[in-house]
Amino acid sequence: MNDITNKVVVITGATKGLGLALARGFAQSGARLSICARSKDALTGVEKELTGAGAEVFSMPIDIKIPDHAENFGSETLDRFGQVDAVINNASMLGQRVPVSDYQYSTWKDVIDVNINGTFLITKVFLPAMMKQRSGLIVNLSSGVGAVGKPRWGAYCVSKFGVEGFSYMLAEEMRDYNVRVNIVNPGALATEMRRAAYPDEDQSKLKKPEDIFKVFRYLVSDDSKDMTGERINAQDFSVPVTS
Repeated sequence: MNDITNKVVVITGATKGLGLALARGFAQSGARLSICARSKDALTGVEKELTGAGAEVFSMPIDIKIPDHAENFGSETLDRFGQVDAVINNASMLGQRVPVSDYQYSTWKDVIDVNINGTFLITKVFLPAMMKQRSGLIVNLSSGVGAVGKPRWGAYCVSKFGVEGFSYMLAEEMRDYNVRVNIVNPGALATEMRRAAYPDEDQSKLKKPEDIFKVFRYLVSDDSKDMTGERINAQDFSVPVTS
């Protein structure tokens, strides 16, 4: 069920939180991984962990909002594996939790650059290979505030609305190439980013990132080959059972 053996999966922001949980889950499930993050040391540690457990892993420290970084990461990944089956745009920046009247422009720009432009750049670099092979999957991470505007979420809210719009548009653009594009809202998870957003919250009551891995495994597998242009709330989604 949901076999992903030897699938080549790209994960951005793979050194902590959901990205790390996904990297571990895919490695344990037999996928081949290309991962990136900004911290070279953290990325090296994750690569050692996963390769030590028997996974095939390529890693590169990059800043996804810098075009040359994204292009180099894409070309090196394709040189290494010769294909790419799924790209999971997980890397994200929270920014400030203050009213817009108090929001710093420098932070606003950074959040938009990472969350929207970074997602665009990483997606764009892998699309030609997917279009050529006439298969592939893009998964873009959103949020509850990517569909419903809430106060004091600033650029993060705006960026996730943008990511969702980009995803719906791209899903239609890629239909003729059999390249699927879906959105996942992970919901409330016990992560560092969530703690920064809600410092007084009791995270012991929240799901852990690894608890929703099954959703991503299903999306990457051939069992979801007809699913595109969908927005999935990961904590409410029931993965179809296949024989």
